[in-house]
Amino acid sequence: MPMNVLIFGATSAIAQAVARRYADTQATFVLVARDAAKLAANAADLTARGATVSATLVADLEDGDRHGEWVAAAVAALGTLDVVLIAHGTLPDQAQCEADDAAMRQAIDVNFGSAASIATHVARELERQRSGTLAVIASVAGDRGKRSNYVYGAAKAGLAVYLQGLRARLASCGASVLTIKPGFVDTPMTAGFAKGALWATPERVAAAICRAIAARRTVIYVPSFWRPIMWVIRMIPERIFIRMRM
Repeated sequence: MPMNVLIFGATSAIAQAVARRYADTQATFVLVARDAAKLAANAADLTARGATVSATLVADLEDGDRHGEWVAAAVAALGTLDVVLIAHGTLPDQAQCEADDAAMRQAIDVNFGSAASIATHVARELERQRSGTLAVIASVAGDRGKRSNYVYGAAKAGLAVYLQGLRARLASCGASVLTIKPGFVDTPMTAGFAKGALWATPERVAAAICRAIAARRTVIYVPSFWRPIMWVIRMIPERIFIRMRM
């Protein structure tokens, strides 16, 4: 049965790959993103694949005062929210965050604060309708604070804990919450990084996300080999870990 899908950060590479998979099932979408031109192109692509795009909302997702407005507009367009994907975020420069308090606060606001705020509004709707899945992209970076990206990691760790509590809150009403922890993904956001065997494509990540949503999973590492990798990293004693160049 075709689903109603709401995507925040709809122009990100992972979000687009997820949307295309749902488009193949003739889903109906509301797409939310900052870039109007990319959003229109994305909507046209999904429509060509057989989907219905009920609305596109051009939005600065850092504007927390309007999160409730955008969720309400999506509900008005779709009626019921079957799947909500929160996929926006940035990959901040760690050195800049260390030198500039404003950059550090913005990185945390974007990667934790805005995502948690949107999730709060979505949760109220899922609670009301007593169904649906909220899927949110966190990161393996949130599993342990590394010197190379601890501002980003802290934001994603906070988001994962927030989602854990939200999952417990919604468990009795029939809604589910999925925390997605990708490792390295080859996207425009990581274009400047050298790629290797641990890297995944957005399409591979999207396939795992869609399977997890269908199975009502709670937490996934994508690709799955990141789960044992991060277990090992978490088990390293702190006195050793602080001397490692990670």
